[in-house]
Amino acid sequence: MHYFIRTVGLSTLLVGSIFPTCAQQQKIKTSLFEGTLAAGYVDKGAYLNCLGPSIKYNTCPTCSVLIGLLPTLKIKKDQVEGDKPKNSTITPTLGVGLTVIYKHLALQIPTFYTPKTATETGKWKIGLGLGHKF
Repeated sequence: MHYFIRTVGLSTLLVGSIFPTCAQQQKIKTSLFEGTLAAGYVDKGAYLNCLGPSIKYNTCPTCSVLIGLLPTLKIKKDQVEGDKPKNSTITPTLGVGLTVIYKHLALQIPTFYTPKTATETGKWKIGLGLGHKF
């Protein structure tokens, strides 16, 4: 969890230094659905998600930073030996992450929790994705 907090903090600093702020337009508000669809890479697989409930910070009329929940479809082929049962290739999951939207382009840094199995402990996995705001 400490790794997750450090990563989100560093990402926020990076985003804040890249995008200039407009003093008259700064607003923080909540959003149920932002109309953003993103695809990316996490944990040796792909994902497709939309931006769910979030806290939105408008830095300019064309740029905003959001942190929130990400309803997701993870696409990953399960690697097992022999005739052991496999998980489904497409799995629904819920992630949390940071999304930066500039005009209609979205850059996303999501995190997903991979539960414990018989061979691995549960871990948070960080990904990277691009998307479009409709």
